[in-house]
Amino acid sequence: MPGPESRGSRQPGAKFSKESLVNVGAIFRVMWDHYKGLFCLVIVGILVSAWAMLQSTLFMQSLIDEYITPMLAQRDAGATTLDYRPLALAIGRLGVVAAVGVGAAYLYNRLMVTISQGTLRTLRVEVFEHMESLPIKYFDTHSHGDIMSIYTNDIDTLRQLISQTIPQFVNSGVTLVMTLISMCVLSLPLTALTLVMVALMMMVTGRIGTSAAKHFSDQQQNLGKVNGFIEETISGEKVVKVFCHEERSIDDFEALNHELRDSATSANRLSSVLMPIVMSLGNVSYVLCAIVGSWIAVGMGLVSLGTLVSFLSLNRSFTQPITQISQQLSAITQASAGAGRVLALLAEQPESDEGYVELVNVREENGKLVESDSRTGRWAWKHPHEAEGTVTYMPLMGELVMDGVDFGYVPEKQILHDIRLFALPGQKIAFVGATGAGKTTITNLINRFYDIDDGKIRYDGINITKIRKPELRRSLGMVLQDPHLFTGSVMENIRYGRLDATDEECIEAAKLVSADDFIRRLPDGYNTQITGDGGNLSAGQRQLLTIARAAVADPPALILDEATSSIDTHTEQLVQAGMDALMRDRTTFVIAHRLSTVRDSDCIMVMEQGRIIERGTHDELIAARGKYFELYTGNQIEAE
Repeated sequence: MPGPESRGSRQPGAKFSKESLVNVGAIFRVMWDHYKGLFCLVIVGILVSAWAMLQSTLFMQSLIDEYITPMLAQRDAGATTLDYRPLALAIGRLGVVAAVGVGAAYLYNRLMVTISQGTLRTLRVEVFEHMESLPIKYFDTHSHGDIMSIYTNDIDTLRQLISQTIPQFVNSGVTLVMTLISMCVLSLPLTALTLVMVALMMMVTGRIGTSAAKHFSDQQQNLGKVNGFIEETISGEKVVKVFCHEERSIDDFEALNHELRDSATSANRLSSVLMPIVMSLGNVSYVLCAIVGSWIAVGMGLVSLGTLVSFLSLNRSFTQPITQISQQLSAITQASAGAGRVLALLAEQPESDEGYVELVNVREENGKLVESDSRTGRWAWKHPHEAEGTVTYMPLMGELVMDGVDFGYVPEKQILHDIRLFALPGQKIAFVGATGAGKTTITNLINRFYDIDDGKIRYDGINITKIRKPELRRSLGMVLQDPHLFTGSVMENIRYGRLDATDEECIEAAKLVSADDFIRRLPDGYNTQITGDGGNLSAGQRQLLTIARAAVADPPALILDEATSSIDTHTEQLVQAGMDALMRDRTTFVIAHRLSTVRDSDCIMVMEQGRIIERGTHDELIAARGKYFELYTGNQIEAE
């Protein structure tokens, strides 16, 4: 979506006439693709309704010229009785036409409710599905509250567009065409006068609508910022109160809210004055036609009185759609801004995956590995060879090699420099170093949350770019530093690691990491409901549940990113045995600031400013009396 600079560089009117129409057209295509049959019925209903309304207007001519005027002449001629039966029949026919029009209007409005709500549902599903395909980089660079605003505020702006504006435009277009033809038949001079006034109305509508479009776009952008700030403040409310930043938060919110108010005021001011101006021009058109028409009918005798009355009604019918369209312009501009943000998210490039190697369960048959449909506990890489038309099954060992890896989150700033390491199957590799040294970045690269700039990463001898990302990540259980729990029961949160896990397997996983004891002391045990990201649990308890989640997944390899950072020393001792059991025979990468947790690692990598400056076992690094020695003895001194 274009930024403020690009918007400002456009010529006046370009945004409304091009980008707005493109955005609205894209939403219309979504609606048409899913509900073309129902929308065709809506168009039929609109045609019938417009035809019925036109018949009611044209009836004024025949009512005056064919019924009222002759009957008045008969009365003036001295007739004592008048025959009202022809008039009654005509009114009866008009009543039937009106009833058909009302039924058609009711039908297409009911159908539009189904179409609009169904289209919004489809859009939300498409946006959510596409969001799930986006790389981690997107969520690292976009406010979560701003993304949430797309699902709520931006998509909701499309509701009026679909349910009211689109059918109103179709109805107005049909009415304009039918009315114009009828007006030309009745009086060409009066039709020309009406078209001049309509041209003036459209010019005013276009100018004001163009100005309003930019402000509505700014309004949606500012609304996303406000939502993002609120979401961030709510999630960090404890931090706000700890540092007594309530007043600062209020000031920041007021600044954002002030921007939202200004853009919304400007947009709604323009959209609010548009309809009164157009209605006033419509009244001027009516008065001019009445004056000129009276002179033509009375002074020149070119049209009948019934024709003049009918034409004035058509004048109203002709300018009314212009007024209705101008009234919907605010909805169009606002919906265009919302649609632009929705389409911008849908235009984001999904996470690319060129891999073709899969992770499968295998069993041994006649001395060979064969793929198994059931869970066997043995894993292998399924490596197809298209040229030979064969498939090779390579046992998953957990060997990982990084060879000369360079990486930067942005091209102009490199984070990792020439990273070289190897992890043999079943080894425990630890990364230590100051904050920002690049420890977590390495695990992000192993998972391919980001792709490296240079070098190679091989997993069991396979370049990880050849492994399908879901399969790669399925082989790597991960426990993050910041635990995240979902709304649901404790059992459901543990089962999130493997959805087909039984209750018994979830309980065993909890026992393995020493979480079973505190879970059973909860009000409903494993059925205790968790809300608000586990706000009713302590930080350590939340982390234990995420470790249990990784345990039930039973992954071939593990990544522990400060997995015990939220656990107190006593609880850490209890969970360490379970963690050791979980890591047994698995290649494990551990990121830790608490160096006591990595003493038994097979290899410790000491990182500084994106480089590995030391490597070795705990005893080797202590004997070297280098950076690790400083970190370790410093921690020891602080602990004392």
